[in-house]
Amino acid sequence: MEYLDEFLLIVIAHFFAVASPGPDFAVVLKQSVQQGRRNALWTSAGVGAAILLHVGYCVLGVALILTQSPSLFMALKYLAGAYLAYLGVQALRAAKPPASNQDNIETKTVAEESVWLAFRRGFFTNALNPKATLFFMSLFTLVISPTTPTSIQVGYGVYMALATWAWFSMLSLVLCKPSVRGFFQKSGYWFDRGIGVILIALAIRVVI
Repeated sequence: MEYLDEFLLIVIAHFFAVASPGPDFAVVLKQSVQQGRRNALWTSAGVGAAILLHVGYCVLGVALILTQSPSLFMALKYLAGAYLAYLGVQALRAAKPPASNQDNIETKTVAEESVWLAFRRGFFTNALNPKATLFFMSLFTLVISPTTPTSIQVGYGVYMALATWAWFSMLSLVLCKPSVRGFFQKSGYWFDRGIGVILIALAIRVVI
């Protein structure tokens, strides 16, 4: 009970952070529509697992190093921007379906990715997200007291990882419903291009 107030602050801050649209949401949306529920859930698991990476370097004090080294943080931003741009270009290169298949666009699917690739995509999208880095640096320097035991801080991290996984898994289940998925698939490859533009725009935003 001693750390209840601190934990509630973390819960509130984390909820608003995870619910705000960003690269994680764009990637989960793309995977839900293109790949289906199984892939989207593994992508969501990757996003959640990446939270443990952010918590790990904060607990170890690396966050302090990042705040004191603008060049290191800038390198992280450029790396994140490059990764998002890469995903965006991949989406933009989606092939236009043959005219003969236009009537069956709702049943169009792409080659299914492995669960490992789905997990890795979600993990790196969140791990390289400077927005997440800034959030956790702020959380561990402004909200969580330096006197809070490491075991409690790790517990906070486990909660945030599970909550992130649950949030994006819930979104995946909603986005994978036939009616929702069919709505996006009607636009065919234009949906892919739209997501590609969004990811590239996010990459530019991350860098600048």
